[in-house]
Amino acid sequence: MSYHSGNNLIDAKLLLEKSHIQEAMHIVDLGCGRTGHVVFSGSKAVGEKGIVYAVDILKDVLESIRRRAAIEAVHNLEIIWGDIGRKNGVLIAPKTVDAIFCVNVLYHFSNYNDVLSEASRILKDKGRITIVDWKINLSGIGPQDESMVNFDKVLLWAKENNFFVQEDIDVGKYHRGIFLYRHL
Repeated sequence: MSYHSGNNLIDAKLLLEKSHIQEAMHIVDLGCGRTGHVVFSGSKAVGEKGIVYAVDILKDVLESIRRRAAIEAVHNLEIIWGDIGRKNGVLIAPKTVDAIFCVNVLYHFSNYNDVLSEASRILKDKGRITIVDWKINLSGIGPQDESMVNFDKVLLWAKENNFFVQEDIDVGKYHRGIFLYRHL
């Protein structure tokens, strides 16, 4: 069986590089999706001593990730069912991960603060959050205009929660990426 990498619109390797992912890190893909966009590239980047947590609320999505991991013999992957929009909705201990990825996730939520606060809860003091979401839709793909992420709200949350913008870039033609760093 062949799997789609999801890299046609967003280059996961670029996201990992910009997020300074290194071997032995523990990283999380919140709302990993069926393709495991960051999951599989991330598993290579963190190596055998690292861990990638694939988190999603849809059990069939997680089963798809599980099957692909088995076929590709990916052993540094933890699959977790979780509600990323709820406090303590992700069963990962506080302050235990080095980096978190939210790729094409925030547009599903009316209140980004819930998702970002849950991400912040599990992130180490000097960790990073990478947020990539649609800035314009691609004829039928992506959210409608009224569901587009308001990046100003994301930046306000970052400022209020001791995160600094490491980088704010276009990630391809249709997406914007904000790379946040927390230094406590």
